[in-house]
Amino acid sequence: MTDINTSTGSRTTPVREEAINLIVEALGKLRFGAINLTVHEGKLVQVDITERKRFQS
Repeated sequence: MTDINTSTGSRTTPVREEAINLIVEALGKLRFGAINLTVHEGKLVQVDITERKRFQS
């Protein structure tokens, strides 16, 4: 889990950095889809990445 509260300034934990890297990497690869972040009590607990493949008929 990682605290998503931005009041901590520039301090990042390894988990927080991993989550940020995962999200940025997914954004770079995704052409069609969604990234859903699940937060509980101010902490990021889950990242769901749904990718859609489009085919031309």
